[in-house]
Amino acid sequence: MQNASQEANATQSKAAPAVDPVDEMPAPPRLAALGLQHVLVMYAGAITVPLIVGGALGLSKQDIATLINADLLCCGIISIIQSLGIGNKIGIRLPVMMGVSYAGFAPMIAIGLTPDVGMTGLYGAIIAAGVICYLATPLIARALVLFPPVVTGTTLVSLGVGLLGVATTWIGGGFGSSEFGRPLYLLIGAFVVLSILLIARFARGFLANISVLVGIVLGYAVAYLLGLVDFSGVSEAPLIGFVQPFHFGLPTFHVIPILTMTLVVLIAMVESIGLFFSLGEILERDLTRDQFRRGLRADALGAVIGGIFNAFPYTSYAQNIGLVGITGARSRFICVAGGVILIVLGFFPKVASVVASVPSFVLGGAALVMFGLVACSGIRILSRVDWQGNRYNAFIVAISMGLGMMPNMSAKIFHQLPSSLEPLLGSGVILTAVSAVVLNIVFNGTRPAASRAPAVHSI
Repeated sequence: MQNASQEANATQSKAAPAVDPVDEMPAPPRLAALGLQHVLVMYAGAITVPLIVGGALGLSKQDIATLINADLLCCGIISIIQSLGIGNKIGIRLPVMMGVSYAGFAPMIAIGLTPDVGMTGLYGAIIAAGVICYLATPLIARALVLFPPVVTGTTLVSLGVGLLGVATTWIGGGFGSSEFGRPLYLLIGAFVVLSILLIARFARGFLANISVLVGIVLGYAVAYLLGLVDFSGVSEAPLIGFVQPFHFGLPTFHVIPILTMTLVVLIAMVESIGLFFSLGEILERDLTRDQFRRGLRADALGAVIGGIFNAFPYTSYAQNIGLVGITGARSRFICVAGGVILIVLGFFPKVASVVASVPSFVLGGAALVMFGLVACSGIRILSRVDWQGNRYNAFIVAISMGLGMMPNMSAKIFHQLPSSLEPLLGSGVILTAVSAVVLNIVFNGTRPAASRAPAVHSI
């Protein structure tokens, strides 16, 4: 009887389905460390936009600090919504971290400086754009048929290569650095890259999973010993702070700013589509159309939340998706933990100031690895494209990549065209995506052929 019972238990154990790595709950210490790693690799991007936008709008130091805290809070809230999900309607429920979209830099500054619009008009436009795009999400999800491998692969390569320019700027010392390109900065950035590679190659288990975090910590230690860490502002920052909704006043709504910010949010959603495809490649799974729809709803909802809390439109962060590929840690609860850490940082400005003291050239070394992995995801997708039987695919990729590189190669290439086109022409990713979609329709049509259908299934 005992043997029979043991055999029955063994049979049940074999029959029990394994926990999906995406839904696995790591032990608390491991969860906290991996969540902190996600926060550190995205932190520079999270604080760069409020610093630049706030400075360009002539805001006081106190108001800029408010923007930073609001941004950290919103990053955390929206990352939790995206990774954990709200019912069956919102959130892709995969390991995704959300951060402020770079697509809105120039438009937000222009709107904020417009007479009779100002900050209240800017946040009214962001809220309205989020609502419009949320309602339009089903239509956007239906357009996924326009994103076969030749389009998504090309877009991801363009995105990764374009972001390498950001990583290069960070390694050189950051935006506006008076010592940009200092050899010592480059050496420390290279040291961070080498540390990550050595840990990834020779470490095992948990240490291998936090290779990027360890690389950043080692780079930070070297920078500190060399006197390159700036702690200014840490002592002045309050220990506890609260983000007040509508800090600049109740939102106002103006047609042109709303249309402009709607385009910005749509651009962020197109970027997210490409990154969701990249994440699917890393996780080795085909994402459903419903997952795309839920993920895009979270993007749109992020703009609404950002507008309420004096922040910005949000999108999936490429560096964090690259981090999933580096570490192999696929649990979505790691990103939930990262979101909780960001929320805590939003309520503790002094702690946030300490984290912000990590030099950009240290973060740049880590970003170089992760942004490169985004480009690699695109190359992996392009490997499935029919190059031998369809000679048009080479033209689609070549022309689209060329157009996408133009803004990255010369920021002033389109400066004599109408400024209203800047959100479109200033984004290499959007130029690549639009070009690839149009050329693919012209040469290949929209037939869902198996060789070039997007890896998306209706449910």
